[in-house]
Amino acid sequence: MATSSHKRVVIVGAGIVGVNSALEVQRRYPNYDVTLIADKFNGDTLSDGAAGLLRPDTYIFGPSLDISQRWVNDSYSFYKNLLENRDEPCGINEVPGYIFSTKNPDITKNHYMKNCSPDFREATHEELKAHSFAGSQLKINYGSFFTSIVVECKLFLPWALKKISDNGGAIINRKIESFEELSGEFDIIFNCAGFRARKLCNDVNVLPIRGQVIRVIAPWVDKFYYLDSDTYIIPSISDGTVVLGGCRHFGSHNEQVNGRNTEEILENCIRLLPSLKEALKTDYKVWVGLRPYRNQIRVEIEHLKNDTVIVHNYGHGGYGVTLAPGTVKYAVDLLTSVIK
Repeated sequence: MATSSHKRVVIVGAGIVGVNSALEVQRRYPNYDVTLIADKFNGDTLSDGAAGLLRPDTYIFGPSLDISQRWVNDSYSFYKNLLENRDEPCGINEVPGYIFSTKNPDITKNHYMKNCSPDFREATHEELKAHSFAGSQLKINYGSFFTSIVVECKLFLPWALKKISDNGGAIINRKIESFEELSGEFDIIFNCAGFRARKLCNDVNVLPIRGQVIRVIAPWVDKFYYLDSDTYIIPSISDGTVVLGGCRHFGSHNEQVNGRNTEEILENCIRLLPSLKEALKTDYKVWVGLRPYRNQIRVEIEHLKNDTVIVHNYGHGGYGVTLAPGTVKYAVDLLTSVIK
């Protein structure tokens, strides 16, 4: 391996985890040669279809609860810093909103966001009443309000790739079939391959979660909404579009649009926010993606025989945007502890 002052680093994957990894390595180790290799970029990535709201689920997805919370906090701080200090638009905006439930108050609680978002609170009786509609027979009984961050990857990914290139990084369009292809050429490999990590690492714990969302034009929607977990409405501030979701089909490899899913999503979202009926008067887009779920996100170091180091960072499921900066910081910290 090259000396600690100069190493050859390659990042495999150009989704939200990959581009953040490249930026973090360049920030922490400006003398390293950084190359990003992927066969899908920007609109072809899973990240591009993400609704982009920073809101983790409440299970422990890291090695411990404390580390999971650290990942959320570090991601929030990263995006917040970009929002406050950006020199050009990069698709990041603060958006307030609600998590509602008709049946269980626990659904509206999120200990990660409570420890992260400064204005997290229970929704008032007046707010619950204002979002209960007799016509749709929707009676909301529980809710939480907080402000979070929406990352529009259709803007963030091109911005990040330009930053990587401007910082001297190389960007290569190439499909990697094995990490052995890279071990002689690079000293450090960051595995940010998402679902393809299942094949590259022979990791049977990586499973697809099929998701389907609809993007409509509704510039009057300025808040996000969740209802009983899988119904959500998330606005993109830059272009006035809104993502409507959703579904979670564990183990499904089906990437085709399902008409019944579309009907259910529209029905549920209009029930929650009736003004969305107006959005159906114009064209809308339906998107399907396979989220790379792992029972525990893998962020760890592996050493190959020839002294090449692999830094694994994959398995984020539907929370890549939410957790990427946090897991990336953690991954680079792990690397720092082992490099010579």
